[in-house]
Amino acid sequence: MSSDDTHKLIIITAPSGSGKTSVVNHLLQVHPQLIFSISACTRNPRPGETDGLSYYFISVDDFKKKIEADAFAEYEMVYEGKYYGTLKAELDRIWNQQCYPLVDIDVKGALKLKNQFGANAMSIFLKAPSIAELENRLRKRGTETEASLKERLDKAHFELSFENQFDHIVVNDQLENACHKVSELTKAFLQF
Repeated sequence: MSSDDTHKLIIITAPSGSGKTSVVNHLLQVHPQLIFSISACTRNPRPGETDGLSYYFISVDDFKKKIEADAFAEYEMVYEGKYYGTLKAELDRIWNQQCYPLVDIDVKGALKLKNQFGANAMSIFLKAPSIAELENRLRKRGTETEASLKERLDKAHFELSFENQFDHIVVNDQLENACHKVSELTKAFLQF
C-alpha cells in the first residue's frame, strides 16, 4: 500500500432492508484487505450481538463525552435518543493494520464521511428495486412492529432522496449481482 492509499475507505449505506449486511459480509469474505469498521451506538445489544464485535455499545452520557472530545469522524442521532457514530480511533486501528475500513452506516453519516475524506472515500448507495419490495423484505424479517415498520419506511423514503449524492448507486434486485457489482467497484477504487 503506497502512502497515497493509506487512508482510503469504503462507505456503504442503504435504507433498512436493502440487503446491506449481506453485501458487506460478501465484501469482507472476498477482500481480506477490508476490515469492518465497528460503529459506536447507544442502543442496547440485540440477541447475538457482542460488544466490540457488532458495535461498541456505550451509554448516552459516554457518547456525549466522546462528542465533546472530538472522538468521532461522524455521528448521528439515527432514531430518537439513539446515537450512532464512527470513532476516529476505529478508523486508525484499521489503517494501522495496513488495511481499509469498510464503513456500513446510515445515509447522513455516510455523506459526512464522504465530505470529510473526499477522494479517499468511495461511497456506495445500495437500494431495493422498489419501496414495495423493501417493505416486503422488512416484513419477512419478522422483527418489526407496525410502528417500527412505518418508521423504517418513512426513513427509507427520506434516505432515497439523497441517493444521487453518492459515488455509486447499486440496485439490489438480485443479491449475487449486487455483491459482484459492489466488489468490482471496490477493486477498481482500491486498485487490487
